[in-house]
Parts: sequence; structure tokens; C-alpha cells
Amino acid sequence: MRMRPTLSWTPDEDLPPGTTDLGPVADALGAGGVLVLSGAGLSTESGIPDYRGEGGSLSRHTPMTYQDFTGSAQARRRYWARSHLGWRTFGRARPNVGHRAVAAFARHGLVSGVITQNVDGLHQAAGSGEVVELHGSLARVVCLSCGTYSPRQDLARRLEEANAGFQPVAAGINPDGDADLTDAQVGDFRVVPCTLCGGVLKPDVVFFGEAVPPSRVEHCRALVRGATSLLVLGSSLTVMSGLRFVRQAARAGTPVLIVNRDPTRGDREAVTRVALPLGPALTALTERLGLPADDGARSG
Repeated sequence: MRMRPTLSWTPDEDLPPGTTDLGPVADALGAGGVLVLSGAGLSTESGIPDYRGEGGSLSRHTPMTYQDFTGSAQARRRYWARSHLGWRTFGRARPNVGHRAVAAFARHGLVSGVITQNVDGLHQAAGSGEVVELHGSLARVVCLSCGTYSPRQDLARRLEEANAGFQPVAAGINPDGDADLTDAQVGDFRVVPCTLCGGVLKPDVVFFGEAVPPSRVEHCRALVRGATSLLVLGSSLTVMSGLRFVRQAARAGTPVLIVNRDPTRGDREAVTRVALPLGPALTALTERLGLPADDGARSG
């Protein structure tokens, strides 16, 4: 759920293939001041699928748009039925070795900050303290009328009470926590309103077609300006919400390094793209830098 008018792109065929050499990334981390920009690929090893990687969900799933959600009660019913079911799985996800490696980099002063495009909260659960959630968090709910925020757990409890016996089997779970259900499975699922004003509730995430708050974008731009290098982890950079920071760094002469198994839309701006799975790559980096990835990390 992100401001993402671009859902696909064609890789640059004239660019060299990715490397398996982690040396430039290790050197950048060793120098400190690295800003991390993470995407859905970092969470796949926690059981949360990617949009565009191998087995990515875009081939079967069209994410909810802000316009559909706000303009149609039926769209909201469909969204909350699918999201409610997905939350049961999504909410149980735990950090993987990649999240713990990023937290280790931060604890040892190598990382200046983390910007994540993910809405799963796994960076924080792994122990990373300074995390900007570019696209928000599924753990929070906001009322579109009165602006009140509330925990997702509270809404989950209310939806359980309003939809006793709702136990459909989903075809899959998507990176935004949305389960794949048919209209027949959604049925007459009951959506609950804000407890304070009766308004429409929405997850505190940026839907497709919705803008990232300008203050959040500017905060991220400031982090980029202060970084010695930008390290992209597990993002195809297909959408502008993340790609703009890569382009900002490149224009300023700040090295951009990417660890992503597949080509990305930002490869042309990068000094290197390491084409390795994230978990093994980040584990190898912690070992190379002499950092135990699990020291001090929280369990969930």
C-alpha cells in the first residue's frame, strides 16, 4: 500500500548484470553513515511475499486504491474482509536474519537511519530504533472523519466479534497484509465504524493513488542529505515513492548501493547491485564486519 502509479517497468538491457561481490557494500558500511532504504524483498524470509520478485503477488492481486476505498462501501467491505483475514498471518510474522543484521549495523554505529517501504513493523521488532515508515504501518488504524488513531489489535477484536465464524481459506497473503479472497468468500462481512464518531476506518498506510505525507518525504530527504551512502535492500524501486531518494542521492554524488536479487529501476543510479538473496548476503556482511547479528535484538 503505497503511492505507486507505476506497477511495472522494463529493466535496462544495456546495464551489466548484478554482481556477487559484497566488498563495496562492506566498505560503505565500514565507513559508517549509511542510510538504509528497505523494500518488500527484505521481509520475504519472514513469510511475507514480495510484489514483484519470484512468485510475486502482482500477477494475481490488484492492491486497493485510495479512490476505491473512500468511494465505495462495497470496496471497503472487500478490503476489510481480506485484510482482517490476512492480519491473522501478517501479525504473527517475526523478523528474519536480514532485519536483525540491519539492527546490528545500527547498534554498532554504521547506519545513520532506516527508511522502509514496508508496513510490517519488522525492523522495529528486530531492534532498529530510528525507522521512518514511508508508507505507514498496518499496526495502526486511523478514522478518516475525526483523525483518531487506534491499535490494529483493537479493530481486529471488534471485527472478530462482528463476524463470528468468518473462517474462509485464502489463496494467498500479499505484502500489504491483504488476503486473496473471492467476492463469494467476502460475502456480507460486517465493517465496523470509529468508536468515537462513527466515521470510516482506514489502516494507517499509504494506498496506491494516495500521496505520502509531505512532511515525511522531507524528513527522508533530509536523511538522504546527511548520509555518506544509500543502501537499498530488497526493493525493485518500481514506484517513485522510494526511487526519488535514490535519484536524490545520485544527483548529490552520494554512492547508491543495491542488494536485490533481481534488476531494479534504480540500477542506473547505483555504483553496484549485488544480486544475492538478502538473508545470506546480510548475514555474510555482519560476519565480514565482525558484528553478531543477534546481539541485543528483540524477539518480536
